[in-house]
Amino acid sequence: MDFKPLITLLAIVNPLAIVPFFIHYTQGFSARQRRRTVLISSVSAFAVIATCAIIGLQILEFFGISLASFQVGGGMLLLTSALAMLNAQPAEAKTTQSEVDDASARASIAVVPLTIPLLTGPATMSTVVIYADQAATFLQHAALVGYGVVIALATAVCFTLAQPISKALGQTGINVMTRLMGLILAALAVEVMATGLVKLFPALG
Repeated sequence: MDFKPLITLLAIVNPLAIVPFFIHYTQGFSARQRRRTVLISSVSAFAVIATCAIIGLQILEFFGISLASFQVGGGMLLLTSALAMLNAQPAEAKTTQSEVDDASARASIAVVPLTIPLLTGPATMSTVVIYADQAATFLQHAALVGYGVVIALATAVCFTLAQPISKALGQTGINVMTRLMGLILAALAVEVMATGLVKLFPALG
């Protein structure tokens, strides 16, 4: 079984890097409210990944986008995310301070901004679609959806243990982890772009 999609998704989503955001958004929450937020965030992350894995290619066909072009664009997006992570910033974090303040006032922040865009933003979605195209059998598609379950579980564990993790690793530890994941993601991004470029320009092969 190919675990490269799982490694890529873990590197992009990187729930550890989102722990500080979770702590910020759930300040003042009761234990019950925090548990509900963890559950909704985890289920939402799985739903995004599963949806992209099942109908992502059909969406591309509807808009007339070739997979090769999507691979190059998705690879560039992954590389941008990787560069952000190498600077110790979450791959999918694209929120401004005003958006942070506004999101904090919402009744439910589990879906926005915790799941989208912090956990599963454009880079995650494009990655799932690219790997869905490479899945040749039903079992491979099922495995991709199953990786969504793993991501959801990892998210649930990190968010549930947010306070202990934050205290144990500290900001420095989280930054080191984010940079390591960013390095892995950068290598995978170059590979995805290279595959797409060869399809667009066969002479490169």
